[in-house]
Amino acid sequence: MTRLSVLDQSVAVTGRSEDASIRETLALAQHCEALGYERFWVSEHHSHPTIVGSAPEVLMAAIAATTQRIRIGSAGVMLPHYSALKVAEQFRVLEALAPGRIDLGVGRAPGSDGRTAQLLNPNARHAADDFPLQVRELQAWVQGVNLPEGHPGQGVTANPTGPGAPTLWMLGSSNYGAQLAAHYGLPYAYAHFITDGQGAEQALDLYRELYRPSQAHPVPQAALCVWALAADTEAQAWQLFSSRERWKIDRNKGALGPLQSPDEVAQRRYSAAEQGEAQRLKSTALVGSGPQVAAKLRALSDRLLVEDMVVITWTHDPQARRRSYELLARELCAAPA
Repeated sequence: MTRLSVLDQSVAVTGRSEDASIRETLALAQHCEALGYERFWVSEHHSHPTIVGSAPEVLMAAIAATTQRIRIGSAGVMLPHYSALKVAEQFRVLEALAPGRIDLGVGRAPGSDGRTAQLLNPNARHAADDFPLQVRELQAWVQGVNLPEGHPGQGVTANPTGPGAPTLWMLGSSNYGAQLAAHYGLPYAYAHFITDGQGAEQALDLYRELYRPSQAHPVPQAALCVWALAADTEAQAWQLFSSRERWKIDRNKGALGPLQSPDEVAQRRYSAAEQGEAQRLKSTALVGSGPQVAAKLRALSDRLLVEDMVVITWTHDPQARRRSYELLARELCAAPA
């Protein structure tokens, strides 16, 4: 494993207003830059009671203004909601604000329920079906390449132009995104945290096998986005993990809400079925002390041959989350320049 990065989802927690979660994301970006992390990516969700970051391009601008070195990215922009030209313009503005530091990760999933997706783009009828064409258009406009003769956008420019361009990433949790990234010669980030690793090896192998070199990316570049949590002791880490564990069990029953504290979780008794589900979650979780989690991440990176590991961490207490990133940086990050 050569690079360690962060994906933050601006998670709502009990006892704190949602707007504070956005400001905490901004503070975390500055903290992780100081620790030596390579990238800081932010997600896009809509009408979600837990994950409240709805405008990654706006949050990225704030991060760009308050950091100097770390790469900043979206993970991702849910492209079917938008015009490819407008997204290209937004990210070319970001590139002008932070030259050489902008990643544009795009995905096909709605990041919301169907009704919310329809409200985000009332004119979209087959938006997901148009995704490959949108990616091709976005790739051209971001890189300043003219679209072919006959295309309605031929001759249209995404301003501002400049010497550099955002790096376009394909995000996915299935073989579809892997194949599309390979076809267009794009870096690919697999959402291990969504599938709990199921299908990761197949998708990454398919990506490498089908990869068509592009001018910007002559060789494939793969990243793995994982959920992980480290603490000073293994026992403390598992206690902190109880918030995420309870959330996942509730989510599987259709109940979504702010992340609860370990103390709040302890007051709720698990049913027999929930106890079994909790044990299954623990069996695959990347949780423990700093050295323990680092060893698990190294093993995963070596097995899947990924160049980038992107870590997501949820805790109710923001200090515990910052501490987790500190412990992993101590084990895995190069000293910041």
